[in-house]
Amino acid sequence: MKRKHLSGIIWTWLLCAGMLFGGCSKTELEPPPGQNPNPPKNPPANADEWLIPEEEVLDGGPGKDGIPSIDQPRFVSVQEADQWLQPTDLVVGVRVGQVIRAYPHIILDWHEIVNDQVDSLAIAVTYCPLTGTAIGWKRRVKGELTTFGVSGLLYQTNLMPYDRKTNSTWSQMRMQAVNGELIETEAETWQVVETSWDSWKSMYPDSEVLSTQTGFSRSYGFYPYGDYKTNHSYFLFPINNRDDRVPAKERVLGIRAGQQVLAFRFDSFANGTRVIQNSISRLSAVVAGNRSHNILVAYGSRLPDGTELSFEAVDAARLPVIMKDQEGNEWDVFGFAVSGPRAGQQLPQLTSLIGYWFTF
Repeated sequence: MKRKHLSGIIWTWLLCAGMLFGGCSKTELEPPPGQNPNPPKNPPANADEWLIPEEEVLDGGPGKDGIPSIDQPRFVSVQEADQWLQPTDLVVGVRVGQVIRAYPHIILDWHEIVNDQVDSLAIAVTYCPLTGTAIGWKRRVKGELTTFGVSGLLYQTNLMPYDRKTNSTWSQMRMQAVNGELIETEAETWQVVETSWDSWKSMYPDSEVLSTQTGFSRSYGFYPYGDYKTNHSYFLFPINNRDDRVPAKERVLGIRAGQQVLAFRFDSFANGTRVIQNSISRLSAVVAGNRSHNILVAYGSRLPDGTELSFEAVDAARLPVIMKDQEGNEWDVFGFAVSGPRAGQQLPQLTSLIGYWFTF
């Protein structure tokens, strides 16, 4: 196992052909999360082949759809959401065309999946409270439109969705079907940006925000897993490959290329906005971040036409613009050029996401 620590950037090799995943738990009216440290296996029906060790697939407790996905999301204005969101609450942002939406963690904590239609894109925002990972998945799989639900199964504590078209079980962090008819199918992802509510509302004051009017009775704003986020030694389910170089539940940005991951700490972006360019498995990457604004994003720096861009940071007062390149283009946190000769273009998307360190 090769590891190299470099000024707040952490190299690590992932086991089990990628990243680790699992699930989270649910409720009735006020449901407690699953607490069984040695839950029984509960593989789905007709499961005869897994891409991951079947004995490590655990039952999270609430059962299939015990944590209900939001399938008919409603949205409110930033001004209305500001009445119940706190400045430090985290949100997951999505941009499709001119439509920009935010999905607050305080809602995702209780539902984990939102099946949405954003402009022309059918998307599922998937989030696991136990690994702190949010990923946007396209809901059209092999040409067929589907929705995703919470299977109730866990692998290394991370969410395992299932698709309702084929009942296949997926790994969120592997971004792949690991069991069922679609086994080995890769999820098509969509860029998300995760940041604090205070930063989001200042960058996108006209965006839409997922409403707490979900059709379910939940204590939104009350975290259902106690001190799980802050207690670095507290885990609800077993995990492998502990690594104490970084506190277990510190949020980091990971860029994945095959079995290799380059992880970046927010602390590396503590003195205003900073840009770091690096490579991982021959992928050229640019990472831009600002710890005080809770922003950390990554994109490819080599364009489809072969141009290799070099970037420098833009003052945080101009967010969502975060960096500029040698051609005079200015780029926002979603990777779009907002001015310059490439205005309207988007930087190549990488397989990247924010999550707790232990899960990488």
